[in-house]
Amino acid sequence: MSATTTSAGTTTEPRRWRPTLGLRLRLLGWALALLAVASLSSVVVIRQVLLNQLENRIAADMRQEVTEFRRLVGGQNPETGRPFGTDLRAIADTYLLRNEPQTGEAVLVFVDGAFYRGTDRPPYDLAAVPTLVAEWTALTESAYGQNDTPAGSARWLAVPVVIDGAARGQVVVAEFGAERRAEIDRAVRLMALACLLVIVVVAAGGYLAMGRALRPLRTVTETARTIEEADLSRRIPVTGSDEVADLSRTFNAMVGRLQRAFATQRAFLSDAGHELRTPITIVRGHLELMGDDPAERAETVALVTDELDRMNRMVDDLLMLAKAEQPDFVQPAALDARALLNDVFAKAVALGDRDWHLGVVEPVTVWADRQRVTQALMQLAQNAVQFTGPGDRIELFARAGPGRILIGVEDTGVGIAAEDRDRIFARFTRGEHGRQRAEGAGLGLAIVSAIAHAHRGTVAVDSIPGAGSTFTLVLRPAP
Repeated sequence: MSATTTSAGTTTEPRRWRPTLGLRLRLLGWALALLAVASLSSVVVIRQVLLNQLENRIAADMRQEVTEFRRLVGGQNPETGRPFGTDLRAIADTYLLRNEPQTGEAVLVFVDGAFYRGTDRPPYDLAAVPTLVAEWTALTESAYGQNDTPAGSARWLAVPVVIDGAARGQVVVAEFGAERRAEIDRAVRLMALACLLVIVVVAAGGYLAMGRALRPLRTVTETARTIEEADLSRRIPVTGSDEVADLSRTFNAMVGRLQRAFATQRAFLSDAGHELRTPITIVRGHLELMGDDPAERAETVALVTDELDRMNRMVDDLLMLAKAEQPDFVQPAALDARALLNDVFAKAVALGDRDWHLGVVEPVTVWADRQRVTQALMQLAQNAVQFTGPGDRIELFARAGPGRILIGVEDTGVGIAAEDRDRIFARFTRGEHGRQRAEGAGLGLAIVSAIAHAHRGTVAVDSIPGAGSTFTLVLRPAP
C-alpha cells in the first residue's frame, strides 16, 4: 500500500488495518499469558532447586564414603580378627567388598603412589588418566575437584590415608551426576508437559467460563441495539450479585429512567401542543372574522391581547419548569422563616379580597433559595385565592418538624376532591373544585412541586371538600 500526499504537500502514511480481539479473547489471552509465565518460572525454579539439592547430596555422599573408609582404618580385619594396622590393601579390600556404590559413584584406592583397586564397572575409569593419578598420589591433604570425561562431568574428593602418622595412600570418591541430572531433566520435562496440559485445559475451560460470565454483557449490547424510542420496555434478566449483575441492574435502571423520561416528554408535548393550540385557534378565528367597525376591532384586539398574554405566561411557566431540571436552579442559603413569611404576606394580601392571616410562625431557619420559595408560596397563595371567595380565610404559617421545616398556605375554600389530590401537581392538570373549574394552563402547582424537589424537599396537600385545603412545603432546616 503506497503513501498518499495531501494538498499541503505533506505525505501521510495510510492507516493500517489492525485486527481487533473481543474482550473474551483478550481476558483469556492475558490469563493464559500470566499462567504460562508462572508455570515456566515454576519449572525453572524447581529444576534449579533439584539441581542444587543434587549437588548437595553428591557432596554429602562423598564425605560419607570417606568417613566410612576412615572408620574402617582403625577397625579389625574380619578375616583375622586382628587390627588392620598398616595393611592399607586389606582395608581397601574389606571396604570395597562391603561397599555398594550408588548410581554414578566410583571409589578408587591408591597405595604407595600407585593405583591399587576401585569399584567395579565405574561410569568411566579415572585411574586411566595419568594427570589425575599424579595429582591424587601427590596429595598430603584433602582436595575437591571436577573434571569432564566421556561419561560426563565428574566431581571427586581425594583424601590421603594416614596410618601411624604416615601417609600410606589415598582414597578418591568420584561422583558422575549425569544420570541423576538426566532423571531431573526427565522429571522437569514431564512437569513442563503437565503445565502445558493444564494451560490447554484452562484455556478451554476459561473460554467457556468467560463466555458464560460475559453473556450478560452481550445481552446488554444486543438489548441496547434493539432499544428504540418507540419501545423501551425491554430489560436484561439479572442473576447473581457480581459486577456484571450490577451492570445489568444499572442498565435496566437507566432504561427505566429513559422510558419514564420519553413518556413524560410525549405527554408534555401532547399537552403543551393542545394547550397552545387553543389560544392560537381563538386568535386566528377572531382575526379572520374581524370587521371594520371600530368597536368590534377594539374588542377583537383586547381579546387577542389577552390570549397572547396567556400564551406568554404559559411559555414562561414552561421555561421555568425546564430550568428546574438544571443543578443551579436554586442557590440555597440560611433564611429566617419569620422574615420570609412577612415578605410573602405583604405581597399576598394584594392578590384578592380575602381574610388574610399570618398564622403561627416559629423562630426557625430554613435552608432554601429566597426567590424560589417566595415564588412557590405566592403560587400557593394565588391558588388559594382562586378557590376561595370574599371573606374566606387564608393563612400563611411556618412550623418546625423533626428534621424539617413546614411552610405553607391554608384556606377555607372549596377544597380538593380525593381523586384530584394525586394528580394536581402534574403538568397541564386542572382539577374540578366543587363550584368552579381551575383557570390557567395547569402549570402553577407543577412549578411549586419542581421548586420543592429542587430543594430536596416535597410538597404535600391536605384537603376536605367544602372545608378548605392546606398546601405545605417540606424543606430542610439550615445546617
